[in-house]
Amino acid sequence: MALIGETTGPVSPRDALMRARQRAALMPDCLVEARRIANTVISGWHGRRKRGIGENFWQFRPYAEGESLSRIDWRRSARDDHTYVRDREWEAAHTIWLHADLSASMRYKSRTAMVSKESRALLLMLAIADILARSGERIGLPGLLQPLASRHAAERLAQALMVEGDLPGLPEPNGMRTAADLVLISDFLDDPDLILARLKPLADRGIRGHAVEVADPAEALFPYAGRTEFVDPESGARLTAGRAETLGEDYRTAYQARRSYLGERLRQMGWHHIIHQTDRPASEPLMALYNTLSAGSGYRQAGGGR
Repeated sequence: MALIGETTGPVSPRDALMRARQRAALMPDCLVEARRIANTVISGWHGRRKRGIGENFWQFRPYAEGESLSRIDWRRSARDDHTYVRDREWEAAHTIWLHADLSASMRYKSRTAMVSKESRALLLMLAIADILARSGERIGLPGLLQPLASRHAAERLAQALMVEGDLPGLPEPNGMRTAADLVLISDFLDDPDLILARLKPLADRGIRGHAVEVADPAEALFPYAGRTEFVDPESGARLTAGRAETLGEDYRTAYQARRSYLGERLRQMGWHHIIHQTDRPASEPLMALYNTLSAGSGYRQAGGGR
């Protein structure tokens, strides 16, 4: 993962062209698979129900501190000892920004993984774009594609990405207005405090975030032994371990501590944190992500998300 502003070494025009061609080669299969998974996720769902602006009643729910008193339904509240508000069904189109980290670290794929992290990130982004486009949402790609409401949003995203080189780990915040959702798909392997410092201003502006952490199973398990050379795909730095197995316990402790810290801080910001390994079906994080977006402010655990 490379944050905006970081120097990961110059990329020659030839390398940029090669990476663009590699990504373009992934797109047809990703689009076909994205539509298949999208159909699986929404199978049996009838419309998108989400509380928000509208005329039709949806549900009663407990009053939350800070909400307008005018939303309280006093007749329903009088039935028991709780205070309830009356939610209406969401009707207006909403803006959802999608961003996938396509930096060098995302191209990693171990022997135990089904696909690279980049391939899975693209698949998830195109699949959720396809689902949301069917619901009439406005889908945008920060810095590349302004929000549009179109049944062909996934294809438009794919076309925009096919001609781009590496995308940074986090998007440019310019142009993202308040009351929008932002879906970030990345391995989030940079310093968590640097990541959070970049995301907090967006949360302060009222943007609701959904962070999908994509990991290769080898990154969590560290299944290495004997003499092993590790290479940073972005800086080119190398580390040679004579007995890699002696590093395993410390590595796994640090890896899980980073993940737990990042997840807890994201939740404190009101954002969602979904974890997905590339040896698992893509439908799992997609269902979790769809649930968080459909539920608005109420996150429901599903498909491995948390």
